[in-house]
Amino acid sequence: MGLFFWFILLLLSEVIFLPCSYQQQTSQTRVLLQLRRQLENPNSLQAWENYYGNLCNIPTSVHVSILCQNTSVTELKIMGDKVSNGDEFNGFAIPNQTLSEAFSIESFVTTLTKLSSLRVLRLVSLGIWGPLPDKIHRLSSLELLDLSSNFMYGSVPPKISTMVKLSTLTLDENYFNGTVPDWLDSLSNLTILSLKNNLFHGEFPDSVSRVKTLTDISMADNNISGKLPDLSGLTNLRVLDLRENQLDSELPLLPNQLITVLLSNNSFSGHIPSKFGDLTQLQHLDLSSNNLTGTPPSALFSLPKISYLNLASNMLSGSIPNKLSCGAKLGFVDISSNRLVGGIPPCLASNSDKRFVKYNANCLSIDSNHQHHGPYCMEDNKGKKPSKGIVITVVVASISGTILFAVLIVFGVLFLRRRNHHQNHHHHHPRKPLEQQHTLPKQQENSPSVFCSDLVTNARLISQAAKLGTQGAPVCKIFSHEELREATNNFNKSIFLGEGFTGKLYKGKLENGTYVTVRSLAFSKKYSIQNLKGRLDFLSKLHHPNLVALLGYCTENGGQDYNGANKVFLVYEYVPNGNYRTYLSETCPEKVLKWSERLAILIGIAKAVHFLHTGVIPGCFNNRLKTNNILLDEHRIAKLSDYGISIIREAIEKVEAKGERTKSSHKKTVEDDVYNFGFILLESLVGPIVSGKGETFLLNEMASFGSQDGRKRIVDPIVLTTSSQESLSIVVSITRKCISHEVSSRPSFEDVLWNLQYAAQVQATADADDQKSDSASQP
Repeated sequence: MGLFFWFILLLLSEVIFLPCSYQQQTSQTRVLLQLRRQLENPNSLQAWENYYGNLCNIPTSVHVSILCQNTSVTELKIMGDKVSNGDEFNGFAIPNQTLSEAFSIESFVTTLTKLSSLRVLRLVSLGIWGPLPDKIHRLSSLELLDLSSNFMYGSVPPKISTMVKLSTLTLDENYFNGTVPDWLDSLSNLTILSLKNNLFHGEFPDSVSRVKTLTDISMADNNISGKLPDLSGLTNLRVLDLRENQLDSELPLLPNQLITVLLSNNSFSGHIPSKFGDLTQLQHLDLSSNNLTGTPPSALFSLPKISYLNLASNMLSGSIPNKLSCGAKLGFVDISSNRLVGGIPPCLASNSDKRFVKYNANCLSIDSNHQHHGPYCMEDNKGKKPSKGIVITVVVASISGTILFAVLIVFGVLFLRRRNHHQNHHHHHPRKPLEQQHTLPKQQENSPSVFCSDLVTNARLISQAAKLGTQGAPVCKIFSHEELREATNNFNKSIFLGEGFTGKLYKGKLENGTYVTVRSLAFSKKYSIQNLKGRLDFLSKLHHPNLVALLGYCTENGGQDYNGANKVFLVYEYVPNGNYRTYLSETCPEKVLKWSERLAILIGIAKAVHFLHTGVIPGCFNNRLKTNNILLDEHRIAKLSDYGISIIREAIEKVEAKGERTKSSHKKTVEDDVYNFGFILLESLVGPIVSGKGETFLLNEMASFGSQDGRKRIVDPIVLTTSSQESLSIVVSITRKCISHEVSSRPSFEDVLWNLQYAAQVQATADADDQKSDSASQP
């Protein structure tokens, strides 16, 4: 009887406790499914639709990751596909960009807080809009919070200050329009603070200088003003990025362990501190476009690890010592547009494959054609330089016609509304602003034309127009044959750059000192100049940071259209640092790019091709996408060359059936670009030696990417040792789709670009985690 009693008791205990465990599991799943509904069933969460088990067990995908511990969700990452296409955001829902009008950020965050064990939360490009509620602080276990690329506005909730476990706070590419929080020193474990591309205003808070754990501070492209405090106490700081703000103090002291300092396009004044010469770990320093005075410290040029030094567009004066020594790794120097006098030290005197130097627009005793006269540099500079608005206006005044009107629109947008900038980087959708107050402005009824919004609203167009003079004019410049003969020293073999499918290339120098690339195209039959001219005018208007700009052309017969011609010369901007393929080669190990650098280049080219397909009318397709047609400038910004050659050849070698370019042929050329870009991705993964074995070999080897051993066998060792598995898997996945034999399976370039940006973001997080681990392991 006693045994039977214990048996019944044991059975009852199982019946009682099993439902409790079951309810705990399904409770977390119910919360996740509710979040999915509130996010309006994004494509990235489609796999949840027919999954009836515990979502903690669902396999991780490229866009979604869920990790659980003891049936509680501890990590949730969701990457959507909703990004701004440039329409003005006025604080309300935008079809196809934000979530719908029915979305409530209050309800959404309330649901989120039910996942009380979350340590990692990343919700990116999901179209979430509205002011971030204070109740987000209920997720008190969070160590990483990333809400970038959404449509949140207002102030950062003060109660985030109670989330003391936070080590990473990333709110990039939103519309936050309050001041930078002054309570950040409450976050005693914070290592990464990234608030880029928002509308923050007011002063840089002193509280940041008290967060001793910080390794990265990124607040570029905001409206932060006033004084930058002494940051020398932040002994763990490695990256300081405050570009494109309104800071107007003298430069403060900085910690000695900094690796990257980006302070360009502010209003910093005074001398560059001599203490900057003690920054022995510094690799990148950009102080361009400020109001700095005095003579630049010689020690900056000889720092042991410095590779990039940009001091352009300040009011620096005096002379640089002739005995100046340059650091062995110094690859790019820009001291142009200052008030420097005297000569140039030998280590800066000439450009080479190892070092690129810009020193025009000073009063130096060399290269007099591109220097100011002495009195200019002797003027008493009591006041500041003209404001950036005035400088931009002067540039704009030199640009005529349609581009003038468009740039003026940009100028207005830059000062009346904040826009996001695209370079160098890196993956950013445009940020159009709310007013600085929490109240929201009315949406304008009349927006710029498609031409203006897609072609010219990128703020980098202004600097591009300034650099290329009258290139922004609607009509392509016609060079005389004599001008090009003089520019190329009669097409001398010493400046011959190479020959390919699209003709011979020569490096040239125009009368105004601008370096150019001259491409000579020969054709088997004569063509009509008038027929070609319209297409060249069209190509000359394609302004994008990642396209090699077409400056003009020349024909053998001087542009007359009487008897036609057999040859045309195309004049492009000169891009000095060679092609992408050479940076993938094991034959030049000192140049070989690590994974994050390759991703930055791939993203730039994907942006360029997406622009060619969708940013202009008519679209520009069949763009001869190959690694050796990707050129790198002095900043290692990727620029696509050879684009649009098919348009030129089409003008010259027209088929009999005029105008029979059908929708199907248009579709085919789009798919050709996607397919060819897939092989650029593949070469980035495996390197040119493996890729040189041919297309068939590579297609067969794609199966190897599915296993760790296979990847080790075929993937470039540099990629393997500098990439995270997650980032690598994302790119492998999109590469497979691009080179799929099933044309319908190939992605759009928008999809390609999104995946590459996602892979870069994942890699950046992994690199930051590695850096944190390395720092923790040091005694």
